[in-house]
Amino acid sequence: MNDRKLIIFDTTLRDGEQSPGASMDIDEKIQIAIALESLRVDVIEAGFPIASKGDYKAVTEISKLIKSSTVCALARALDKDISVAADALKDASNPRIHTFIATSPIHMEKKLKMTPSKVIETATKAITFAKTFTDDVEFSPEDAGRSDLKFLCEVISAAIDSGATTINIPDTVGYNLPHQFGKLLDNIIKNVDNADEAIFSVHCHNDLGLAVANSLSAVINGARQVECTINGLGERAGNAALEEIVMTVRTRRDIFDCDTSIDTKNILKTSRLVSGITGFPVQPNKAIVGKNAFAHESGIHQDGIIKSRETYEIMRAEDIGLVSNSLVLGKHSGRNAFKQKVEDLNIMPKTTSEFDDLFYRFKDLADKKHEIFDEDIINLVSNMIVKHSSINFDYMNVNTESGKKPNAHLILNVDGKLKEAKSEGDGAVDAAFNAIEKIIQSKSELLLYSVNNITSGTDAQGEVTVRISKNSTVYNGHGADTDIVKASVLALINALNKLKENPNSNLLKKSGI
Repeated sequence: MNDRKLIIFDTTLRDGEQSPGASMDIDEKIQIAIALESLRVDVIEAGFPIASKGDYKAVTEISKLIKSSTVCALARALDKDISVAADALKDASNPRIHTFIATSPIHMEKKLKMTPSKVIETATKAITFAKTFTDDVEFSPEDAGRSDLKFLCEVISAAIDSGATTINIPDTVGYNLPHQFGKLLDNIIKNVDNADEAIFSVHCHNDLGLAVANSLSAVINGARQVECTINGLGERAGNAALEEIVMTVRTRRDIFDCDTSIDTKNILKTSRLVSGITGFPVQPNKAIVGKNAFAHESGIHQDGIIKSRETYEIMRAEDIGLVSNSLVLGKHSGRNAFKQKVEDLNIMPKTTSEFDDLFYRFKDLADKKHEIFDEDIINLVSNMIVKHSSINFDYMNVNTESGKKPNAHLILNVDGKLKEAKSEGDGAVDAAFNAIEKIIQSKSELLLYSVNNITSGTDAQGEVTVRISKNSTVYNGHGADTDIVKASVLALINALNKLKENPNSNLLKKSGI
């Protein structure tokens, strides 16, 4: 078989962040970008620089750090957008500017208020301008899935003539069906006279649950780049899931004449990292990375697996980085052993002080748990307290007694000063949260409270995600501990630190792709 390269374009940091409540701070984005580079993602779409100062800074910092992957920035077909994107990418080893404009009748009429000829003029002008900064320019006709085919081909041909090296076909609203979308790609490639001068890409949304199917149909019909996200994160119902695209292409080599460069053994830990940072838990039955993806309960299935793994498994769990839950470290483990494990997991902190903090947290956890799993360590990294936190946990005492309202006594270190409060609540967590609010007086609204166990067993860490809102700005907080009340307190403190330090940094940004 003549295998061709399938380019994996990850947009977790851009489109993934557009999931309501999934906003990330700069340190979190950098952490994910490093993980994506370790995963050997070809292109990392780091953000939409003109959207906010935070996005601009994130793209700038990621551009400095990432060397092997292409770093991409999104820009509307406007000179100001492109100039800002180019400036944010100035330190990138392999920069790409991704510019877009809508081409569907409804978008041109209702949103852009442009004629088709004006859209072509605007697109070509933007691409030409982007080419003055980098040779790697990607163009997307937004809402291509609902665009007139003849006009779409005109726009694409003009874009390639203007210097676009990648043409991305978005199913912006997740409207297409697999057979339709595959046929669309085939028709475009056959009817664009200069199609051989560009790589064709797809960007599918999951509104009908078909993002992966549509993407794969496009690959069969000539697409050689897929835009996707870790865990299928993304606006509304999400995007095509990177892990599903990669493993489908690799598993079904009888169908696909291409393969990716992805280091699949890093898939699981990257999935868990993104889940921990965004606060979006992976559903147990999620393909590839769900907790039950390689679990077998049926006696018939178990018997088959024992006799021959291939009877009920089409891929190996080890290929995505899943290892058996065996004890690898404990409270007697030293710094060197722990350092080796962290390096093996590719989650080594950037500084010695951060590693020291992580090791302290590991030893503290090891005193509470009989078994320390890889998942526990990964979670410790994912949920480290915000750097230079102004609010820190100091002390907690929670009392619950039958027939009486639970009460909590909290002491927090706020800007170097110890502050305390006592409060009652409908439950232990509610009482603790009320005490925190007495101290901080944030006047924020709790939108989400979610608890997940990281590993199994009665001594498992509980991972808590909270989502708070103030002035229409959303902040996620994460915390983990064997004590679920303490985990909840840590999660709320994490969110409050983000609110206090960056009161306007997590506003939801829209790009339209």
